[in-house]
Amino acid sequence: MTIQADLSDGYAAGGAPGPGAPPPGPAEPPATHPLYSRLNPRYVPPRPAYAPRRAPVPVPPLRLSPMALLRVLGLGAVVIVALWLAQAEPSVRLDALFATLAHLTGLLAGYGILVMLLLMARVPAIEHGVGADRLARWHALGGRHVLTLCLAHTAFALCGYAAHTGTDVLGATVDLMGYPGLAAAAVGTALLVAVGVTSARTARRRVRHETWRAVHLLTYVGAALAFAHQLAGPDLAGGPFAVWLWTLLHTTVGTLLVWYRLVVPARQALRHGLRVTEVRVEGPDVVSVVMQGLGLDALRAEPGQFFRWRFLSRRLWRTALPFSLSAPVRDDTLRITVKACGDHTRRIRRLRPGVRVLATGPFGAMTAHRRTRRKVLLVAGGVGITPMRALFETLPGEPGDLTLLYRAGNAAQLVLREELEGIAAARGAALHYLLGPSDGPFDPLAPQALRNLVPDLAQHDVYLCGPPGMSTAATAALERAGVPADRIHSEQFTF
Repeated sequence: MTIQADLSDGYAAGGAPGPGAPPPGPAEPPATHPLYSRLNPRYVPPRPAYAPRRAPVPVPPLRLSPMALLRVLGLGAVVIVALWLAQAEPSVRLDALFATLAHLTGLLAGYGILVMLLLMARVPAIEHGVGADRLARWHALGGRHVLTLCLAHTAFALCGYAAHTGTDVLGATVDLMGYPGLAAAAVGTALLVAVGVTSARTARRRVRHETWRAVHLLTYVGAALAFAHQLAGPDLAGGPFAVWLWTLLHTTVGTLLVWYRLVVPARQALRHGLRVTEVRVEGPDVVSVVMQGLGLDALRAEPGQFFRWRFLSRRLWRTALPFSLSAPVRDDTLRITVKACGDHTRRIRRLRPGVRVLATGPFGAMTAHRRTRRKVLLVAGGVGITPMRALFETLPGEPGDLTLLYRAGNAAQLVLREELEGIAAARGAALHYLLGPSDGPFDPLAPQALRNLVPDLAQHDVYLCGPPGMSTAATAALERAGVPADRIHSEQFTF
């Protein structure tokens, strides 16, 4: 079932303003917007009659692309392997073979721990270029490999010691635990195993978020113990360069963690003084929280991004929750729109004006910088409309360049409807409501249905946000409809 917003009032055919049309809103960009010259090389802005003084152009935020980050991390792994090769002593003895394999797996495990910490350090250049959801997936996948390397290192070391001394593995374990450095390494490995077990999908569903986060903090202890073990053990016995390199890597990652996870959030809290000013009901179980602070432009938050919000009320202060901005930042005001789907989100409805807020961010890469085409399709499902609404208002475009598809079970579940229709009317953009149950006989997000709504679909960039099931199905349908995968931009907040 499809409902299209009525854009006829005040608008002539083709989106041109009619006689009774309101003046263009502030969100409508001029036709000479610099983005157009990048998207369409044939477009040449008209030359002015005189050369006006250029206003200072703000420096764009630094972004590290996913491929660039993978290349840097891969280069680091190559250096680690080269370090191992420089120290390796070829031998056919069984104990020497086990020892050199323990050396290699130990170095790679130590490097892998640093990579996992770096991915979750919330470095803006990485977060804004790669995307928080992709970083979380890489962190989860990499964590399994790192844990495997840690266990392999332990097994090879025990087998090597047992072969060298002529004892069994149990006896070798008892002997090695007498060395303080090795005992610390065993404790660190046990902590990493505990983190891995609680992060498994089956266990994660049964563990409270606060408990999971508390256990996850043990990663830092395990990393510190591993570092101490490697400095004291044979893994870095090749000389001062290896020790210097290992210390530099750990110091760099540790500094980034402290700066971006502790210092920057504390500084933002003190500088901006963010407080709740209004909690507005938007629909069934949906509210918007409006917050105001000082100097919020310094956050450089972009439409499509999210913050981790910690509301300093009695029952919410322990948890930082990720929510996207549902409107652009203006007049030192931030707004999020939240649907009650758990204990914490239900408590947000009971917030009172004046409650202090700690906002860490912004995060996310689903912003205008990913755009590669003049025309853009926004697809939202449920409360996933929040980042799409901000993008719908701010993405540069002429009438006909922007289309928003909003999927919901019924009309009562549409959120921010009046705002969306006002933006569509002001910008000459297309707005379609796709209503009906998700298990109904007709799928409005099927490939042919999408092509009917957007005939030149393959020429669009697509921004997508919704529940995981809908996002997965919509992504597959868009690809079957001819949209290349690299032009489908989405982020999931299920991590």
